[in-house]
Amino acid sequence: MTGAIVTALIASWIAILVLTVMVFALARQVGLLHERVSPAGALSVGAGPKPGDLAPEFNLPTLNGASIEIGGAGPRSHATLLFFLSTTCPVCATLVPILRSLAKTESETLRIVIASDGPDDHQAFIREKGLEIFPYVVSTDLGMAYGIGKLPYGVLIDERGIISAHGLCNTREHIESLLEARERGVSSIQDYMAATRAEENEQGAA
Repeated sequence: MTGAIVTALIASWIAILVLTVMVFALARQVGLLHERVSPAGALSVGAGPKPGDLAPEFNLPTLNGASIEIGGAGPRSHATLLFFLSTTCPVCATLVPILRSLAKTESETLRIVIASDGPDDHQAFIREKGLEIFPYVVSTDLGMAYGIGKLPYGVLIDERGIISAHGLCNTREHIESLLEARERGVSSIQDYMAATRAEENEQGAA
């Protein structure tokens, strides 16, 4: 009887040790997978100007009666996030609070300009979503000049009038990735991660 108990205890400890090893191995694989898939930045699409190009220059009226300069050679006191949206886009609407928060936290270095087109009731959309704090322009030519084919889309223009980064912005992380790409001096977070992996592979090979 005693021998059977001892055998059962030994088997239990072996099972526990095996499970512990499996948990550590699984945790390592999850960590490796996380490194491979993140961070996921805004995806650059379209055939418009690329990062490093001078942003197309516009002087447009805003819906509050003022006018605003977009693009063209600087220098300027602020970078510009040109955010293209549609009044009928549900994803665009969910990002408005994020834009308001970003406008507050980055007010010293960043200007956010909302851009749209079409015959929609933009004034009603501005009132409903609390967009009064932003310059809001309605221009089909603006979207065509920047090659905008999908929404919501962000274009970050630096103080010199050079496009720093651009891409589809479906989440807060996508919007913030444009600012992160600018700080790192790359055209996108995807490019940064690809360069980092290539460097790690070279070091591993060496």
